[in-house]
Amino acid sequence: MNEQSVEILLVEDNPNDEMLALHAFKKHNLANKVHVVRDGAEALEFLFCTGAYADRPFENPRVILLDKKLPLVDGMDVLREIRADPRTRLVPVVMLTSSAEDRDVVESYQLGVNSYIVKPVDFEQFSETARQLGYYWLRVNKQPNE
Repeated sequence: MNEQSVEILLVEDNPNDEMLALHAFKKHNLANKVHVVRDGAEALEFLFCTGAYADRPFENPRVILLDKKLPLVDGMDVLREIRADPRTRLVPVVMLTSSAEDRDVVESYQLGVNSYIVKPVDFEQFSETARQLGYYWLRVNKQPNE
């Protein structure tokens, strides 16, 4: 990974949830290189270096925190694209969403999500969840060398 490497790609359209997650990562010194995109189409452009990100050198983030309910391209469709491409197939994806629907959980796992987490409504709980996510995926989890 080079100096410009993105550790976490946060795909989140809710500005409050984005702010809470970024605050938790910074407070606990977990990720200096977080890139935020606010819809599914932008997430795909970032990951596959197209559109506004055509000049970005291709390099996968260490983990993708993906909201399910996104504008333009739904989180499930983003997950499908990630898992369908050999370049991104092994990137850990955590569905971080407000949906606790069983069908959404099942579909996410069928599509290859690594973890499914329902966003806590409470500020402190959300902050703690973000801290734990960052700690686990960036410090504890062993990823394959690509």
